[in-house]
Amino acid sequence: MIDDCKIVKIPVIEDVRGNIAVVEESNDDIPFDIKRTYYLYNVKDNVNRGSHAHKALRQFIIAINGSFDVNIDDGYNKQKYKLDNPNEGLYMCPMIWRELTNFSSNSICLVVASEVYDEDDYIRDYDLFLKLLEIN
Repeated sequence: MIDDCKIVKIPVIEDVRGNIAVVEESNDDIPFDIKRTYYLYNVKDNVNRGSHAHKALRQFIIAINGSFDVNIDDGYNKQKYKLDNPNEGLYMCPMIWRELTNFSSNSICLVVASEVYDEDDYIRDYDLFLKLLEIN
């Protein structure tokens, strides 16, 4: 499962006036219809975000400004990604535990999601996450 999560390059249109990065449903690297977009900003020093998994939701996470780490865990394997380039994002599949850490000052984390907010889709307890994966 962790291997299904991957860094995806975002198409960029370069111009002397400034660049445009395009994230849209027609991009084959984002394999879901976009239903929600939100962003994190003004994250305080030494504060972690995330610390949950989703049962069905898929996400595409981008560091629009600054940098942060995304630590992912499928119950068997762990991987750490440093996001610091607005020209790429991390595709996240369901049933992956994630923690966002080490936010630089003025960082902005943009998340594009496959579904609207649904609290029932969240798994906020790591032991329950492992149990749902049937890991002892």
